[in-house]
Amino acid sequence: MAASEGGSGGLTEYIGHHLTHLTVNQGHGAFWAFHLDSVAFAVGLAMIFVLIFIGVARRATSGVPGKLQAAVEILVEMVDGTVKETFHGTSKLIAPLAITIFVLVFLMNLMDLLPVDLLPWAGQHVGVEHLRVVATADINTTLGMSITVFLLIWYIGLKEKGPVLYFSEFVSAPFHAHGFLPRVLLAFPNLLLRVIEELVRPLSLSLRLFGNMYAGELIFVLIAGLTLEASAAHFSTYVWGIVQLIADSVWTLFHILIITLQAFIFGMLTIVYLSMAAEKH
Repeated sequence: MAASEGGSGGLTEYIGHHLTHLTVNQGHGAFWAFHLDSVAFAVGLAMIFVLIFIGVARRATSGVPGKLQAAVEILVEMVDGTVKETFHGTSKLIAPLAITIFVLVFLMNLMDLLPVDLLPWAGQHVGVEHLRVVATADINTTLGMSITVFLLIWYIGLKEKGPVLYFSEFVSAPFHAHGFLPRVLLAFPNLLLRVIEELVRPLSLSLRLFGNMYAGELIFVLIAGLTLEASAAHFSTYVWGIVQLIADSVWTLFHILIITLQAFIFGMLTIVYLSMAAEKH
């Protein structure tokens, strides 16, 4: 299918086509561009996640569990144990939140294992010119999730500590001091570092996931482009086909690790950040 989508622009056009979103412009400029494909796949996968967990919960048995129930129970116990070890606050929101984040990010990442041309090719047959299936390879998706985590950090911090203690830590940590004058002198450096910390958290959380998934998606596109515009009449086509098969298999096996690891890191850092927000300094 790579050959059929190459067009006359060669590899450059092929890569550009696969890295272009299905976009709806709501105004002037890139800021107002609405990536419909990222939203559709994120919402669709979220619905699949919800339906699977509801189905497992309704069919759960105290006897010998099925394979799906066993897998869900292992996941729940693993995340619940991690939350108990990391988060020492009183909120009951953290464990369900961590499970939701891990599974949803994992499912969005998992879309990268589908054949590069499969869904874009199917989309073209129904009038969809561009279609990107990996929502986490879109900075808008990862930044949106990170901003949500940022707001939850503030919510948990205010809930666990109260407004006075929570905002007083902006000027009293990480540099602690005793006495009025030392506290006043260290207030501005503490505030500056806290503001930087609050801004860096969502940026690092979003850029880490986006960067890894974008790179993974691009490598799959480059591998698919090895046989772009190939002809069955040339011997080199079969040579490059074997190279493509080997490269794709190796990268797929490695990318499965990246997919799982990035979902785990995003969920784990969320728990850590929420735990830090709940701890009293």
